[in-house]
Amino acid sequence: MGRENSTANETGGVEMNMKPWRIHKACLVMLFMFVLAGCADKVLPPTQQITLATQSITQAESSGAFEFAPVELKSAREKLSQAKLALDKEENLKAKRLAEEAMIDANLAEAKARSAKSQKVVEELKESIRVLREEMNRKTGS
Repeated sequence: MGRENSTANETGGVEMNMKPWRIHKACLVMLFMFVLAGCADKVLPPTQQITLATQSITQAESSGAFEFAPVELKSAREKLSQAKLALDKEENLKAKRLAEEAMIDANLAEAKARSAKSQKVVEELKESIRVLREEMNRKTGS
């Protein structure tokens, strides 16, 4: 019993006699693999990612990205536009990637804008402190 069904052929090689159930099993496995491979390329339309990217761009704009991060904001808008075009062409994977990149660019633009605004406030505070010190020195010096 533990022997494979094989016979030696004239050239010294081994010829396998596969039983019909093994052939059916192999065919089913291959069919299953093809079905899985076909499903792997199917990506749902990335409407949620496009919505989130749009919201991120709006948030960046309200944070002052026009003034403080125009390059990043422009990049986010362009990628969102490309994502929408890809979605229209049913290139869902490309659309998803572009929407995610647009959201990242918009978040970067917002962070740069907030950072620049904070830096501006710090500079204004430093100037106020300098002016107050000058006034104190004048009052104590007179």
